Amino acid sequence: MAEHPVFVEVGGQKVKVGTATKDGDGFVLRLGELSIGGTAAPASAFRPSGAFSGGGGGDMSGGVLPNYGRSKGAPVRGASMQDLEFYLNGCKRTLADPSKARFHDKERQLMAQLEAEIARQRGGGGDDGDGPPPPGDDDAPPF
Repeated sequence: MAEHPVFVEVGGQKVKVGTATKDGDGFVLRLGELSIGGTAAPASAFRPSGAFSGGGGGDMSGGVLPNYGRSKGAPVRGASMQDLEFYLNGCKRTLADPSKARFHDKERQLMAQLEAEIARQRGGGGDDGDGPPPPGDDDAPPF
């Protein structure tokens, strides 16, 4: 499958934000790290993750599995239940180890993604319906 670059226009310049791959009647969109509001990181601090390069970067902010195991760098969404449980157990081991405290924030983020995907695959969808509706086009900031 061919990957197509995805760009947005910022201040009159095109900026690559990810890639799109054909999937049935639609596309799978892989984005790099996103930030809304606040201050942006300096350009020198930006490093594309595996989501951009097509390799197994293991960057969890892009919804990909860590850089170990048989499915390293693969998207969390659509991963096998066996792989999801394998990586979830890895998160639990890391979180139980105080010497790995510097990784705990990323492990919690990955754990939430893994649990949401497990719930989605089991038919739970990860949303109990009590919260506000998801953002729509009316919620987007004007450009």
